[in-house]
Amino acid sequence: MTTPQRLGKYPITGVLGKGAMGAVYRGYDPVIKRPVAIKTIRKELIEEDAKAESLANRFRKEAQAAGALNHPGIVAIYEYGEDDEYAYIAMECVEGNTLRDYLARGATFDERDTVSIMSQLLDALAFAHGHAIWHRDIKPANIMIMANGRIKLADFGVARIESSDRTQASVIMGTPGYIAPEQYLGQTCDWRMDIFSAGVLFYLLLAGQAPFRGRPEAIMHDVCYADPEPPSAVDPLHRWPKYDPIATRALQKKPEQRFQSAAEFRSAILAAYARPVSDAISESTIIATRVRPAAVEPSASSAPKSTQIAGTSLPPPTGWDPSVLAKIEVELARFVGPVARVIVRRAAREHADKLALVAVVGQSIERIEDRERFCLATTGQRSVAPIAVAAGAPTSPTLTSASGPAMTPQDLDRATQLLTAYIGPIARVVAKRAAGEGISRRDFYARVAQSLDSEAQRERFLREAGVP
Repeated sequence: MTTPQRLGKYPITGVLGKGAMGAVYRGYDPVIKRPVAIKTIRKELIEEDAKAESLANRFRKEAQAAGALNHPGIVAIYEYGEDDEYAYIAMECVEGNTLRDYLARGATFDERDTVSIMSQLLDALAFAHGHAIWHRDIKPANIMIMANGRIKLADFGVARIESSDRTQASVIMGTPGYIAPEQYLGQTCDWRMDIFSAGVLFYLLLAGQAPFRGRPEAIMHDVCYADPEPPSAVDPLHRWPKYDPIATRALQKKPEQRFQSAAEFRSAILAAYARPVSDAISESTIIATRVRPAAVEPSASSAPKSTQIAGTSLPPPTGWDPSVLAKIEVELARFVGPVARVIVRRAAREHADKLALVAVVGQSIERIEDRERFCLATTGQRSVAPIAVAAGAPTSPTLTSASGPAMTPQDLDRATQLLTAYIGPIARVVAKRAAGEGISRRDFYARVAQSLDSEAQRERFLREAGVP
């Protein structure tokens, strides 16, 4: 990818970051005479995407969402534009580093700084929510820490505008570990998803580790069904137990049981702190951590958030062209969200034929018309014959039949429900494949459990199913 000399009126003076879909450049505004950060997407990628939730619409939405927010704690958007090669957004060039950079360098934040970070973040969120905009991807990588200790919230690229009807409700956007349960479960989502994500961040700052960890499917399960330990119990120093109930409330599974506004969340933290809150992180923390100064726009990759799965390093299965799998993953993610990568990589281990792979992973899409759109985008055909799945489907592992009652349709439904928390919508296909005429209930659940990666997950699945 060659660096452009100019984008619109902005001369390009450097590169801040690169991703698969574009890059973020440092530029200069010759009219206002100020540096800018310019996020780009290559036009050919936009032009290839004719779906309802196109990259162009998402990119424009980022400019529309953040451009309407004039707040000192939110990265300012200046302009959206296009030229022959790129679509781009010119934004405030923030001198500093992300909170993720600080944590990666081993930074620890004392109570004063933890409260300051959360106070600033929740104040910015309260402003955005007051304008009917919610962020949908609160995480350390989207929180910039400037040299003066003030923070700025960046990347409203997946923000939902309340009045917009262009966002597909079926698409999960965000970062695993920070995604709220209602997003995974396909329920109605609103600003309280940001409350949950901010609660995850608060827990991380208190405990020194995130409340939900592991592979994406394990994270999905724990977010929806498991309550983390109180942060003071996880923290080796057992600091600040007074914040435990606040973090617990922010992480409630049901939105109505969380704080009902960012302002309410912020007030609870300040009440527990019971001292004047600082409007900036301490200079000593910034100096001690010695993060290399950089003007970095927080989300250097311009890939759709629905296809980014943090913490996942699933290599492409042997024999597959990574670019082919990537295309299928991107298309599937439009309908099932971040778990698309897991679904495709798992299925690719068992299917060497593209048509068979598309047919299998397409079963994770609930609506027939959406499934047809997926098949058309990946194969050029509106549908893929089921025989393609049968021809490439592996046989289930042979298991010794155990005595006991035969499985029932209720067992199939129960297994699908439990397995979905681990591997996503493709659980329905896996469970049906494991079923068989005359198979015992015990053997059926054992076959289903074989789809899980670790022995610990298999044991937990069987306990949840009530199978000894």
